[in-house]
Amino acid sequence: MSGQETTGAGSALGSAVDAWSEAHHAELVAVRRHLHAHPELGFVEHETTAFLEERLTAAGLAPRRLKSGTGLVCDVGGDPDAGPVVVLRADIDALPLADLKDVPYASTREGLCHACGHDVHTTVLLGVALALASLDELPGTVRCVFQPAEEQVPGGGLEVLDEGVLAGATRAFALHCDPSLTAGSVGLRTGAITAACDRVEVTLTGPGGHTARPQLTVDLVHAMGQVVTEVPGLLSRLVDPRAGVSLVWGAVSAGVAANTIPETGQLRGTLRVLDRAVWSEAEELVRRLVTDVATTSGARVAIEYVRGVPPVVNDPRSVALLRSAALETVGSEGVALSPQSMGGEDFGWFAEVLPIALARLGTHGSGETLDLHRGTFDVDERAIGVGVRLLARTALHALAADAVPAGTPVGPAL
Repeated sequence: MSGQETTGAGSALGSAVDAWSEAHHAELVAVRRHLHAHPELGFVEHETTAFLEERLTAAGLAPRRLKSGTGLVCDVGGDPDAGPVVVLRADIDALPLADLKDVPYASTREGLCHACGHDVHTTVLLGVALALASLDELPGTVRCVFQPAEEQVPGGGLEVLDEGVLAGATRAFALHCDPSLTAGSVGLRTGAITAACDRVEVTLTGPGGHTARPQLTVDLVHAMGQVVTEVPGLLSRLVDPRAGVSLVWGAVSAGVAANTIPETGQLRGTLRVLDRAVWSEAEELVRRLVTDVATTSGARVAIEYVRGVPPVVNDPRSVALLRSAALETVGSEGVALSPQSMGGEDFGWFAEVLPIALARLGTHGSGETLDLHRGTFDVDERAIGVGVRLLARTALHALAADAVPAGTPVGPAL
């Protein structure tokens, strides 16, 4: 898991981070296991926040809580008004899933589990903050954001934006566990790497009646079937296929008796799209199509459309900085092209303010692949050190790239 080295002061700082990560590997593993055993859902991550706050404060840093009461922001380095500011972000919440693993660090909270790797993300960012704080001097400020409620819609990332945490920063980076990549590998991609994800709920109503006489009422189940099959097909013909629009229904419910046409029925699903511009138009289009299709049957239509999270669209220059750090961390053989994912990730909100880039952190060890969002998910903990080195080196590269020439006034980003 060793990589290639660059030269100069940046190389010296990177080497110091490598040494710190290796020396504190056991401590980082213990942190990850503590977090894994004590998962908390979005916006109630009080113990997690207190745990991180204590660790950062003990290292001489000054973390501050977000206004929501959970989550932290912690600056490492120099005066943020006198040099570049680079943001690193980790999500700290867990999922409402039962932990099915037989391990000493299994969840101690019934029905809650870190099944998406947020415990790893959080441990990595804590390690980065502590490693960078141990250096003599940084060429700028690294702003570490421990963000709550990534698993909720529209996500805790909006809270970060609303508080102005990103003001004055030049770019932001994050990583996400990827069990399809082996530990010691990093996945990168320029452009859309995740999809926007919105929630759609459609309720159809009619007078109900006997299945022997559908012509005297509204055949609600037939109307629902038309919406289920026709609306996704129409979307595929009205939107550029390159936008990657996908409407999939996950729940359909109506009726209780075989010979009775119900009075009401409900469809629930998600719409996902890779193109940010198409995402901005998706709600209006879905509402129109559902209404047009359903009302031909005479059914009344009510639509609840919840905009979720935008796609994560990786900025080319920021990906180049990640790639430089990845080559130094895992070498060329450890860098892979990450495929586009139709999953959602609220880090996409950060792109409303500044350029962003998300990397995939390989977590697969031996045996079968342990997929995300399952109670069996686990990681090869060697990935933690790779993540610390990758994000720390990325921050160092970004600070150097975004440095303002001497004598140039520095103010908040416009």
